[in-house]
Amino acid sequence: MPLDGVVVADFSRVLAGPLACVNLADLGATVIKVERPGSGDDTRGWGPPWTEHSSSYFECANRSKQSVVLDLGDPDDQVLARELACRADVLVENFRSGALGRRGLDYESVRVGNPGIVYCSVSGFGGDADLPGYDFLVQAMGGLMSVTGPEDGEPAKVGVALVDVLAAKDATIGILAALRAREKTGRGQRVEVNLLSSLLGSMANQASSYLTTGRAPRRMGNSHPSIAPYETLRCKDDVLALACGNDGQFRRLAEVLGVPELADDERFATNAERVRNRPELRAALEQQFAADTVDSWAARLTEVGVPAGPVGDLADGFKLAESLGLAPTVPVGDAPPQVRHPIGYSDTPVARYTAPPRLGQHSDEIRRWLAEEKK
Repeated sequence: MPLDGVVVADFSRVLAGPLACVNLADLGATVIKVERPGSGDDTRGWGPPWTEHSSSYFECANRSKQSVVLDLGDPDDQVLARELACRADVLVENFRSGALGRRGLDYESVRVGNPGIVYCSVSGFGGDADLPGYDFLVQAMGGLMSVTGPEDGEPAKVGVALVDVLAAKDATIGILAALRAREKTGRGQRVEVNLLSSLLGSMANQASSYLTTGRAPRRMGNSHPSIAPYETLRCKDDVLALACGNDGQFRRLAEVLGVPELADDERFATNAERVRNRPELRAALEQQFAADTVDSWAARLTEVGVPAGPVGDLADGFKLAESLGLAPTVPVGDAPPQVRHPIGYSDTPVARYTAPPRLGQHSDEIRRWLAEEKK
């Protein structure tokens, strides 16, 4: 595996940091998760749903790790924690600013004894901001909710802690880049990731629109600000997801619907005109879609290369992936199955998945290892 031999000290909790460490574990790193006595990671108590030993929330972000219980307020355990930091190649943490410094576990302290350490700090709004870094708060304050939800309704959060997930991917990228740089220089470095910057960096065309015009984009439901038709449209039985990305696709759509003249209508002949005349376009299309079912239209449109499909739930998403041969889940010991690592590798496929650890499951062996003199 690409990261065989890399030791990761996971001092993070909840989602963004732990997910980044799962990515590293999938790639072969040995990840040692440091948890507080008694309750461990906050998410062990975030249920339902519950698993046999924990919560499904905890288990989604902590497979293939080892768990050691250390009380960072205890002087003896602080010594072990600092020893772990000295032996690790990577340290990931998301403590509030200054909390680890009081325990000799901040970057400046750790790199004195371990100049090769890649020290990744994950925060909500940057290390010095005195704001709690919860995904929902960042979605609200950072602007994601302002473009999510119905046009005439309230702002809505995304249905998963998306900013945490994006920050985890950014942290993984940063850690891998720093490990690569260390191969050249022999020196580690601090990698800083914050949820707000990850959110803004992921807003892509919406952020570019604001920076170009000075006007903040607005909620548009399932419509696209720059493409039409690119939305859900009502059929006889349900709504169809339609993604027409160019004029050729729109012409084929019009032909399948039995109204080829729409493609030559000056209101709809180009994408810019379709965006400008979206309400009229939507009405014209839904008048035709009302004659048949979602599945029927999806099949007919797909056959001619127009992207269209039903709006499914998560169960449908897994079924689709299975039908396409993507094998979306993997067994992880005696725990419920998990989502497979999403990247394929021709030479080094991810082949090792182990169950998320029970609290302190590996404490004895890790404590013995940390107490041993380095060889």
